[in-house]
Amino acid sequence: MSPIELFSVVVAAVAVVVAAVAVMRAGKGPSGPAAVDEQTLASYLERTNAEVASLKTQQAADAASTRASLDAAARSIEQAGNRVDGMRRDVTQQLSSNVQVTTQQLQGVSQNTAEQLRLIRQDTQRQLDEIRTMVDERLSKTLNDRLTASFKQINESLEAVYRGLGDMKSLAAGVGDLKKTLSNVKTRGILGEVQLGAILSEVLAPAQYAENVATKPGSADRVEFAVKLPVEEGEPVWLPIDAKFPGDTYAQLRDALDSGDREAIVAARKQLETRIKAEARDISTKYVSVPATTNFGIMFLPFEGLYAEVVSMPGLIESLQRDWHVNVAGPSTMAALLSSLEMAYQTFNLQRRTDEVLRVLQAVKAELPKYQAELRRAKQQIDLAGRTVDGIITTRTNVMERKLKDISLNEDETPTLDGEE
Repeated sequence: MSPIELFSVVVAAVAVVVAAVAVMRAGKGPSGPAAVDEQTLASYLERTNAEVASLKTQQAADAASTRASLDAAARSIEQAGNRVDGMRRDVTQQLSSNVQVTTQQLQGVSQNTAEQLRLIRQDTQRQLDEIRTMVDERLSKTLNDRLTASFKQINESLEAVYRGLGDMKSLAAGVGDLKKTLSNVKTRGILGEVQLGAILSEVLAPAQYAENVATKPGSADRVEFAVKLPVEEGEPVWLPIDAKFPGDTYAQLRDALDSGDREAIVAARKQLETRIKAEARDISTKYVSVPATTNFGIMFLPFEGLYAEVVSMPGLIESLQRDWHVNVAGPSTMAALLSSLEMAYQTFNLQRRTDEVLRVLQAVKAELPKYQAELRRAKQQIDLAGRTVDGIITTRTNVMERKLKDISLNEDETPTLDGEE
């Protein structure tokens, strides 16, 4: 029992004794006899003292037991401390041995790593040497191949240059011949005429144009080419096309442009303009005659550079169209113009065929009432013939059947009709 419990028991016993004494005093008072026996109280006190003594004995035993327990716990703690010290010493020794073993292992690992690194370095160096050797060989081979190919290409280029020089010599000779050709007015005209004929043959059909045509009635002048333009009624009209090539005037303009002399350029352009106007007047007076021809003619310039110079002159094209009714065309514009004429041909043919179809439809429309009347008359005749056939089938067939019934079919008798003996 703990000291607190023992103190509680003693306090309770004292309280009981105090209560008993108070009761006894109250019983001896003047008001009446005593309610409690002194002997009983004495026995109660003795029991209480015995219990208190027992409690003290129990407390002493508990205290001794507690002390013994504390001593045992102290010894256990001391033994645990001894074991902990032993374990600490063991752990220290184990750590020391582990550190030594780990140090030895690390030293071994370091030696192995150093050895492996040395081997790797040697192997890497060997592979690098092999790669370097291989790269040197391939570079040498590639360099030699490319040098060989480059020298071969250079040789081929030199040969091509030599051939080009030969071609240039031939071209120079040809240019000389062309210059001689272009210096002659007659050959210049033939050149433009040939080029114009080639363009016409590529775009138009042979029946759509003619060569060396006297477009103006009663005149002996013949235009180089004339295109047939169909009309709705009557003969087709001619579109005169004449090739012009003022080569000497154009050459003077090119020389002035190359030299950069402004005054020479202005003079050369003025001379070219005058020459073009003269050619347009020649075309208009010789080949344009309405209604046998169109009200305009075409001047064909065989070179695009010449055509560009003429077109770039301010007001020249308008002047040619207004004064002489002549249009100017180069190789490209001539092809476009002929293509548009070809489309006009097709449109005209389509229109003409459409008119023919309309005329046929109108004739059919005019004949349709007659055809319907004939069909009605034929239907009436067919109906009459049908009724006649129906009468034959019904009436005459019945009569024939009645007659056939009277015919005798005996072998000894001769077939007779009614009324015959």
